[in-house]
Amino acid sequence: MKKIVIVTGASSGMGKEFALQISADTDADEIWLIARRMDKLNELCGELADLHSEGIAADVQRPIPRAVQLDIAGRNGAAGFAALLEAEKSADEKSGGFTIATLVNNAGFGTYGPFEETAVDRELDMIDLNCTALTALCGYALPYMTAGSAIINTASLASFLPLGNFAVYGATKAYVLSFTMALAAEVKDRGIKVCALCPGPVSTEFANVASNGARKEVKHGLSAEKVVSHCLTCVKKGRRTAIMAFKWKFKATASRFVGRYTGAWFTFKYCKRPHNS
Repeated sequence: MKKIVIVTGASSGMGKEFALQISADTDADEIWLIARRMDKLNELCGELADLHSEGIAADVQRPIPRAVQLDIAGRNGAAGFAALLEAEKSADEKSGGFTIATLVNNAGFGTYGPFEETAVDRELDMIDLNCTALTALCGYALPYMTAGSAIINTASLASFLPLGNFAVYGATKAYVLSFTMALAAEVKDRGIKVCALCPGPVSTEFANVASNGARKEVKHGLSAEKVVSHCLTCVKKGRRTAIMAFKWKFKATASRFVGRYTGAWFTFKYCKRPHNS
């Protein structure tokens, strides 16, 4: 039976790192790279194809990369993902079907600025991707998972406390963390591991997108390579959350002793985030 790894938001940042690092350490047959930017996916497929060739030369199993250009946001995007799995199921019926070894729900984005100054449509798009798509992909993938399979949902350090100037993003990630913990409890007896990745600032394209170009780089961002490596180690150990840096762990723990409104008020007053309308 064929084993597949699926990574969303694979065109850059942590998604790309997940693809690279999982490909170097898995016995899966294929790795599906899902994103909207086909040019970036093709570049990554080239890198992974080289890794695959090196593996063959060294007699080591490497998954074959497959680029999938798909906007997974909202119900329409989720339906597209479901159709993708159904098509694969039909194609693989004669050869014994397939299982999903790992699903990495990494696709997502944020918006900087006070809620009333951000575009409502943009906030709704964020909910569609960060929450609706992630939930749906878990639901559609689970029937294809077996003991030993894993789900990684990218949440955020922002999931632990409401944040002013980051209101909807923080709320979507709070949802991701809550949903992931509940899902982990429900599928534990099936032998499926579920982990919420909760990073603070990471050096990716996040800030440029969230600020609509007002901030080109994430301030004090840590290495995506190290964050992903730590997360994969946590998954292997069966941990349900992955928080790499000590300062991130401290903030996550300290949030338990700060009132929700107090946290939101303080960050609104003193943690301004640049944004273009």
